Amino acid sequence: MNPRTARVNTRMKANPRQTTVVTCAFCGGRGRDPFGIMSPRATCQVCGGVGKHTLLLPIAACAYCRGTGVHPHSRLTCTSCEGVGMVHIPEDAVTCPACIGTGRAAAFIWPGSPLSCFYCRGKGLVSKVQAALFEVE
Repeated sequence: MNPRTARVNTRMKANPRQTTVVTCAFCGGRGRDPFGIMSPRATCQVCGGVGKHTLLLPIAACAYCRGTGVHPHSRLTCTSCEGVGMVHIPEDAVTCPACIGTGRAAAFIWPGSPLSCFYCRGKGLVSKVQAALFEVE
């Protein structure tokens, strides 16, 4: 056994990161392009044809695309979750004060905006510290 490899493996065991496997929201776990634009047999550009993603815990459904993985009003992948439909959130997550959890740009700034929230980046949730900083500003 290589001592360098053993050291790397020991570090990985000392700091385990909890993960979960989720179904690709963009293709629905089929591994094929859901819109069949290139070809009906083309693989999903989000999961690479696997149909699943591994994410760090804790996770929540993407607020911007509502967990579909598709950018609203188009056939592109969601810019917030990159097509997965789920996003990694902070442990102490609270509702984003800028978008009130919708994941979309504030209506008072641009009504009907196609853009994601600038503060939570479309997740709809921020850490308590970020929320407190927003209140101060």
